[in-house]
Amino acid sequence: MPGRARRSDARDNHALLLAAAKEVFAEDGPDTPLDRIARRAGIGNATMYRHFPSRRELVIAVYADEVASLTSRARLDAADPGAELFAWLGSFVEHVRGKRDLALSLTTPAGDHETLFARWHETVNETAAALVARAKAAGAVEPDTDALDLLLLGTGVALANAPARTPRLLELVRRGVSAS
Repeated sequence: MPGRARRSDARDNHALLLAAAKEVFAEDGPDTPLDRIARRAGIGNATMYRHFPSRRELVIAVYADEVASLTSRARLDAADPGAELFAWLGSFVEHVRGKRDLALSLTTPAGDHETLFARWHETVNETAAALVARAKAAGAVEPDTDALDLLLLGTGVALANAPARTPRLLELVRRGVSAS
């Protein structure tokens, strides 16, 4: 029933399932058997399906939680806005690299993935824009630095799939937009 608060055990089960799904999807990908997630959570399959009637709903919940986690890591009160911008951009790169298969599993011809991705991208873009605005105000980046440009460059670094080179590549991006 809409508007009705969940019982505490239902909230706990939901949280356990999300945590287990994150772990299992990270280990074996989004096509892993769902009963493995239920076992990892210590919850029966029927309980899992009451919370998440389909794999798609579980993947959506996990990915939405991952996006929320990424955006919540942005510190808009950091003492060094330039350093914070690039620390967060590093988290963004890891997110894109590590969650790509999860996101791609949602792209089906009949799905509503465009709406979902638009909402998630908007949240990430808003976070990046706020960080860039603070870095500009602090004189840490050039005035023409654009948040979307940085996200696209970060995506390129992630898709290069060269984790050992990521710090160097991000440093090159930082030098490219640095105001000093």
